[in-house]
Amino acid sequence: MLTEEQNQAFTQVGPGTLMGELLRRYWMPFAAETELDEAPVKAVRLLGEDLTLYRDKSGTYGLLDKHCPHRRADMSYGWVEECGLRCSYHGWLFGERGQCLQQPFEEIAHPEARFKDRIHVKAYPVEAKAGLLWAYLGPEPAPLVPTWEPFTWKNGFKQIVFSEIPCNWFQCQENSIDPVHFEWLHTNWSRVLKGQADGPRPPTHLRVGFDEFEYGFQYRRILEGQAETDELWTIGRVCLWPNALFTGSHFEWRVPIDDHNTLSVGWFFNRVPREHEPFEQEKIPHWYSPIKDPRTGRWITSHVMNQDFVGWVGQGCIADRTQEHLGESDRGIIMMRRAMLEQADIVAEGGEPKGLVRDPAQNECIRLPIINHDYWEQGFSIEQLRKENPALAALFQPKEFVFQAGQPEEIRQAYRRAMGMPDDA
Repeated sequence: MLTEEQNQAFTQVGPGTLMGELLRRYWMPFAAETELDEAPVKAVRLLGEDLTLYRDKSGTYGLLDKHCPHRRADMSYGWVEECGLRCSYHGWLFGERGQCLQQPFEEIAHPEARFKDRIHVKAYPVEAKAGLLWAYLGPEPAPLVPTWEPFTWKNGFKQIVFSEIPCNWFQCQENSIDPVHFEWLHTNWSRVLKGQADGPRPPTHLRVGFDEFEYGFQYRRILEGQAETDELWTIGRVCLWPNALFTGSHFEWRVPIDDHNTLSVGWFFNRVPREHEPFEQEKIPHWYSPIKDPRTGRWITSHVMNQDFVGWVGQGCIADRTQEHLGESDRGIIMMRRAMLEQADIVAEGGEPKGLVRDPAQNECIRLPIINHDYWEQGFSIEQLRKENPALAALFQPKEFVFQAGQPEEIRQAYRRAMGMPDDA
């Protein structure tokens, strides 16, 4: 149980707040490269700040304040030039570093004044990696955008999925270090939703373990009938610092839009069987997943992450942790909260928090604990796997996307072709 002041420390993300300053030391994924193929300018809200994302005609990305410093017009209604973004109101042009490049009438009226040299708009760096666009809202020098090992894997079908969740980021991230919820929210509740409540129950948790490492926490579990040699216990899953879950084949970032809303950013990798190698995607597709059923107005419950969303929003827009009662299954949450406060205090005192990457050699490939690692990295023959381990074959070649609702049909069919499945449209 926390005090109201402690709860606010975890949930407030604006500039100058304890957690907001910690999160600003890390690159945040907030859009997909392919989004700007559709329209090169996009309004975004990130960590409580209203901003404008763009890609100019030279391919340079920029992230500027929403408002033009001239008369506060909305820059997301501007247009891109060969270099920079031009405000639609009076034509002032800005580059990716926030520098004013042109002021058309001012340069005619008073060319000697060089007024534009004294004008600057708030700007943040943007980098593209693994099909995602990443923003850094912290002080310079910025660290490197991490090259997590799955970003380097070949022969995989990748997709990026977004959802906007109407609740605070921290209750989303606490889900990332809560292994017992899987037994109930995703297995037992799924049985009930399918009308199978009277059928056999899945194995229950007998033991959970949590270990901190440089890039977050490993959480481990032993279920009924499972040996201590099982990789669920020897390796486990990763609560990735500071705001993500990593399961071995996909990432889920919980990116704060503001104190009351979170952008769920999913990056998914499915290894193509050796029978269908080599495989390469020209671009990584993205899509937005719905969270409510338009017919009923209720939250969608059919997919794994949609069930998580129900668990998060059910706590309220900002979870009231003054009313909670934590138990043994919550040891990981307690560990994470302590680490968050410790690292935030380090930042407040002028230090550098954990998990930043500054060494380019190290950043060529950052390895994380991964169950079934060799299958993901080196590949597999699906026919051989079906003979040796049918359950594992089903895991590595799922027929449908189980994580989020609303996958576009063209992406579904592209996945099936990549995996060697026939089109079924």
